[in-house]
Amino acid sequence: MIGLVVRNTGSSYLVKTSDNELVECRVKGNFRIKGIKSTNPVAVGDRVSFDVMADGTGWITQIEDRKNYIVRRPTNLSKQLHIIAANVDQMLLVVTVNHPETSTVFIDRVLATAEAYRVPVVLVINKIDLYTDDEIEYMKALQNLYESIEYKVVCVSAKNGEGIDDVRSSLSGKTTLLSGNSGVGKSSLVNVLTATEIAKTGAISDVHNKGMHTTTFSEMFEVDTDSFLIDTPGIKGFGTIDFQREEVGHYFPEIFKFSADCKFGNCTHIHEPGCAVRKALEEHFISESRYNSYLSILEDCDEGKYR
Repeated sequence: MIGLVVRNTGSSYLVKTSDNELVECRVKGNFRIKGIKSTNPVAVGDRVSFDVMADGTGWITQIEDRKNYIVRRPTNLSKQLHIIAANVDQMLLVVTVNHPETSTVFIDRVLATAEAYRVPVVLVINKIDLYTDDEIEYMKALQNLYESIEYKVVCVSAKNGEGIDDVRSSLSGKTTLLSGNSGVGKSSLVNVLTATEIAKTGAISDVHNKGMHTTTFSEMFEVDTDSFLIDTPGIKGFGTIDFQREEVGHYFPEIFKFSADCKFGNCTHIHEPGCAVRKALEEHFISESRYNSYLSILEDCDEGKYR
């Protein structure tokens, strides 16, 4: 039989058939995808072939060719990739200015990885109902920054519904991956967008202003008849994939744009003479936060660090 993987619990997979039946499936211990060393060979969004056993459970035997997939490198595993989802049309990256604060380095690492896998990103700034005047100003600065490099940014409150219609319209007809730090309100967004209470929500730690995991596995939810949302566990750190040092700038659109005018074709944009990127940085055409994120990924390439 053939079906769609709609939930990954780590030890088993829930597969939906064309008749909308749900079958709990497992994979053989030696099941691997050629060319990909990952912690999870099968991901939510995969179309798979499986054999049904006498007890009604199934064994996955094959993964259909993927349109795409997106991965992250877990911060505690230096060589193994984790496939977040497969066959997605876009990512919804949920961030917060506070309660908890999402760092721009985290945002940029996710954006660069999405660029590498050619997955468009909509940046959603959540919890706007909680922000002080100063935090609202910072939020607007973030919005202006990312809109200036042509990312769509939507400011929302999952609590009072502000901006939710803009998010919902961006999901129409697409399979969307929902990602972000723990505690930014992904589960609350799922509940609002699906008009249900299907995802657990949690509190923020007052001591460290950090989110606590409430989603413990990846799952696909139906927003509309042709719109699907893949919720994923909150990410506390985001180790970048194996970027080639000379390619990192390709995944920062504004850096890639100015690099065309660098004196040297293999310019790293750190110390070389005639660097158009550093000139653009000095003239404020490239933001310091984005450039610092670029440098942090280069540091990963140099020293094998994963954050």
